[in-house]
Amino acid sequence: MITILNDNFSQLNEFLHEKSFSKIFILVDENTHEYCLPILLGNMETDLGFEILEIEAGEEMKNIQTANQLWEILTEMQADRKALVINLGGGVITDMGGFVASTYKRGIQFINIPTTLLSMCDASIGGKTGIDLMHFKNMVGTFTFPEQIFIFPKFLETLPFKELRSGFAEMLKHGLIADKTHWENLIHINKLDTESVIPHIQASMNIKQNVVDQDFHEKNIRKTLNFAHTIGHAIESLCLSQGNPILHGEAVAAGVICETYLSYLEGLLSEEESKTVIEKIQKYYPYLDISDFKDEDIFALLLNDKKNVDSNINFSLLSGIGKCVFDHQCSQKHIVESLNFYRNLNNA
Repeated sequence: MITILNDNFSQLNEFLHEKSFSKIFILVDENTHEYCLPILLGNMETDLGFEILEIEAGEEMKNIQTANQLWEILTEMQADRKALVINLGGGVITDMGGFVASTYKRGIQFINIPTTLLSMCDASIGGKTGIDLMHFKNMVGTFTFPEQIFIFPKFLETLPFKELRSGFAEMLKHGLIADKTHWENLIHINKLDTESVIPHIQASMNIKQNVVDQDFHEKNIRKTLNFAHTIGHAIESLCLSQGNPILHGEAVAAGVICETYLSYLEGLLSEEESKTVIEKIQKYYPYLDISDFKDEDIFALLLNDKKNVDSNINFSLLSGIGKCVFDHQCSQKHIVESLNFYRNLNNA
């Protein structure tokens, strides 16, 4: 399912030749249109007709209005059930494109060609598609595997540093929940750049794919992948609602700190391990100012988290570095303490 592309994209071309698609639709945003699409088109060999579908870049575009526009375009261009959607982009594009394809005419085929570190290691893998509802992250979506995922690591050379750092947060998370060695390999990276990250991408992808293979529909162990995302998504959603969107990985990094400290407060993680994790995250990520976010606003978002059952907030928390538990219910007091711990880091 996951293929690392060589420089001439021969594996992608073999895939296109083997399948009997009727037409190809390539979904991009304005950034991947400029920096990545020329590379894809310069190496793609097919006699099939194709159309380019472009949306504006940014999380704020991942909504039902954009999805509706894409459905209408596919309809106007007479896309049938044998059409193929190629999602060329980061997490927004693979989430959105997968959702549009998996629902159009009850599902047409799509592949993901992730162009960011975040989408290579996380968003494009696992068969989750989705859009945001109001300012709630990924509230509407499907579980649908792409036909194939093609990884071209050289696309990372087109990324600004902030995007690279954003994806690195998910890699760190993978190590924290499932593989202590992976975590330790990553935290020994002193200069975060494409060259230092590429050797570790495969390990991160394998961790996520292994978890997904055990639990596709997220009934149990797949919930561990949501570590740092319960509070992280709340922070990301509040920033989005205030017209100040942040990168997903920046929110995840803040979520790692909050939920690591929460793991300690809940007696799951030692104080020493908690300090180690938090210090390492601070090494790579700047503080996010959440001082204006009221606890009640954060809790309103936490209560809408997709993992919750019967209005109970279910967390995935660390029980050690490389170990994670899920469906853990925390006291409201400890949740507030973890938020205040993060707020006070700015004064430390």
